[in-house]
Amino acid sequence: MSTDTPKKSNSLIWGIIFIIGAIMLVWSMTTSRTGQVWVTPEQHAFTADADGKYSETDSPTTGDIEWTTYNVVPDSELTQEAIDSGEASLSWSRTIGLWLAALFTLFILSFLVGDNPAYKFAEAMVVGTSAGYVMVIGLWDVFVPNLLAKLFPALVQSWTHPGMDASGGFQWLYIIPAILIIMLLFQLMPSGGWISRWPIAFFIGITAGYRMIGYVEADLVAQIKAGIVPLWITEGGSFAFWPTFNAFLLTIATLSAMVYFFFSIEHKGLVGKTARVGIWFLMITFGASFGYTVMGRIALLAARLEFLFGEWLHFIPSS
Repeated sequence: MSTDTPKKSNSLIWGIIFIIGAIMLVWSMTTSRTGQVWVTPEQHAFTADADGKYSETDSPTTGDIEWTTYNVVPDSELTQEAIDSGEASLSWSRTIGLWLAALFTLFILSFLVGDNPAYKFAEAMVVGTSAGYVMVIGLWDVFVPNLLAKLFPALVQSWTHPGMDASGGFQWLYIIPAILIIMLLFQLMPSGGWISRWPIAFFIGITAGYRMIGYVEADLVAQIKAGIVPLWITEGGSFAFWPTFNAFLLTIATLSAMVYFFFSIEHKGLVGKTARVGIWFLMITFGASFGYTVMGRIALLAARLEFLFGEWLHFIPSS
């Protein structure tokens, strides 16, 4: 039997599934609002007081700053009367975004069939888009408010952050991180790479020290404090069985796991038996962690399926 026969059978099966799915999608689009996003406008207006601070006004048509936001209309609230009256309108931008999200989800799920150009395209698009998104978020949420707003507060307030407090004025201390950032850009120069090593070393050293303190407090000190518990627990003046049992179990698991990792003594006799008990506790812990990870991935898959059958195909009506 030729090895190409199973591949041809799989391709035929998936081709039939694809055709049936396309027919169902076209039928659903012609008979319902599949893949459509309907929105209603909401007006906002803010006025400035004598101190230059902005507050929202009750009247959306009178204000120094005005804009409009659009809220998605759930399926249960979308009526033909709202569409005919113009209260609800079709958002083409969100509809296109919805279709792109659905198609890219299907492209990623197509890896279940095998590696293919659609999956590679979606993978590259996700990586590139994520990098661009992180860069933009870092620019507007970190660089502008934490550096430019300290050096040029009046300019940033009039340019991007009208509600920002600019009374602090110019803060010369923030010139130091600005210089370090400029030195980092020398990494792009043909012969200036050595200049960028100084801010990189500074950032790595500061981050290592900061993280070390956090890890010591969270992973070492906190675990030691959590492991030091009383073995006899009473509640309301009477003996509490299950809290006491949990305390004994925690103590035995901690000590036996520590004995397993103590290699200065050969694991024989009592030490070996204690180490084997520690192995059991370790395997239970690793199994629970792995199960928790699998549950998280299944939850992500369920969320994407809910998106496809709910927001996109409207098989699951939104409320």
